[in-house]
Formats: sequence, structure tokens, C-alpha cells
Amino acid sequence: MTSRLTWFFLNSLRRCLLLTPKHKQDDKENLYVALSLMISKGDLEQGQTMHAVFELSIFNNSNGMYCGYKASYNFAFNNAQSKKECLIPLQELLKSSAFLVDDSCVFGVEILKIDVSSPEKKAVVVQKKATTVQNLFVQKKGFIKGTYTWTINNFLELDSQNFVRSPTFEVGGHKWYIGMYPHGERRSTDCLALGLYLESLDELFIESRKVVQITLSILDQKTGKYFTRTTDLLVCTHREGWGWFNFLPLKELQGMSRGYLIESKCVLKADFTIFGSSNDG
Repeated sequence: MTSRLTWFFLNSLRRCLLLTPKHKQDDKENLYVALSLMISKGDLEQGQTMHAVFELSIFNNSNGMYCGYKASYNFAFNNAQSKKECLIPLQELLKSSAFLVDDSCVFGVEILKIDVSSPEKKAVVVQKKATTVQNLFVQKKGFIKGTYTWTINNFLELDSQNFVRSPTFEVGGHKWYIGMYPHGERRSTDCLALGLYLESLDELFIESRKVVQITLSILDQKTGKYFTRTTDLLVCTHREGWGWFNFLPLKELQGMSRGYLIESKCVLKADFTIFGSSNDG
């Protein structure tokens, strides 16, 4: 399983840390804790390339310093995630009081250099250091789970609506809604876009940096089975929503062989778990 730690901004580009707690570096059985860097596809246009030099790190509490690994990668619209860099053997992390304190460990990334270029434009060089640090718990108890089903009986009447939202529902003391672009959005105009959103005034949830995992589904009404997509673990630091701009091709949604859309009825579902707060401990 991969955990998405947090999104952060630098020079108007959005990126996040990805943690893989059980990464196999080779054919051997040894497991490593690995980090990688991901950029938002929406921040790069087709044909653009971003060369980044950065340092991924884990905090050593015994000496108060970060143990880092310098890396570089060429990001593009269809190549948004860097290679996984092994930070520490998993067994060493679990046994160490230097890296793991009260079931918590700290990871960071430092951006050292960015070059953005495209075929039509001259390369733009950005040399600026920026560091983001995110605490991530390893294990917590008392998970909160929620499920909400949204039945849309007038899907075919949504031709003139760009964005549609479900009624608001409450899970874990916070208000949510499912958001949908029924005819696609700018990053994927031929796909149904689907996401889960917080109500705009829910500052407490954002500030506490809750860790969640989200599954969004659409029901095949002919078979009774759901087509589902599930996120990694997410640290919620914004209210822009979490989901997929390419959740399901519109051809499949509207295809007669499937039961995703019967007459004008469509059934969507959100299942998610709130694991706790990354600020705990």
C-alpha cells in the first residue's frame, strides 16, 4: 500500500509525497520504507517537461537531523511520479526509537532546483529551496467509517450542467458531498469525473490533517456489481476534493452493454475511512 502524505505548492506547481511502507527493492525478501514525489497532472500541459532536483528524507530523533537521499527526475503530463527512493529498511524502522516515536515518524522533501520547458517556449529555470514536513502516524485505533449512496434519477437532464453535487451528508462529525462532472472536465473531456468533497467551511478537518482513504463506486444495475476506484492514504490539507478526473470513460458509462446508466438513472457510492490525524502524537 502507498500513502499519499500531503500536497504542497511551489512556484504555482502542486506536488505531494508518496510513502511506500513495504517496498521491495529487488527479488530479495527485504522490505524498505520508500518515498517518491508526485506532481499534479493539471499543472503541466501536454508536451511540457519539468526536471526537478530534490531531497527526500526521514527525521532522526536521536540527533535531531534529517537523513536524506538526493534524487532527480523528469516529470511530464503522463509521467507524474518519480522513482521510489529507499530510505530505510522496514525492520530497522520498526525496531528503532530514533525514527519511530510513539507510533509516529516524520518525512520531508526539499526542492533544490526546477527547470520547466516546453517545445513552444523557452525553458524557465527556477532555483528556490522549499521544504515541507509532514508527520504521519503508523498505527491508530478507533477508525471512523462512512458510506453514502447517491441515486441520480435525471442524469440525462444534466446536459447543461458542468458540475453537479450530491446532497450533503455527515460522517465523523464533518459534512461531505460527492461532486461530479457528468460530461468530463478540462483534463479528461471524454471521462466521467468524480470526487469526494468537504463542505467549504470545514476548517477544523483541514487544520487537523486527517488521514483518510476513499473509495468511489458506480453501480452496474444489470449485474448488481460496482465499478470502484480507491485512493491511497491521503493527508487532507485542502478542500479541492479527492477523486478522479478520469473515473470512467463516457463511452462505458453510456454503453448499452453495461448497466451504469439505465434510462436516466445512475447510482454512485462513496465509502471512506478516517484513520486519525497526522498531527497526533
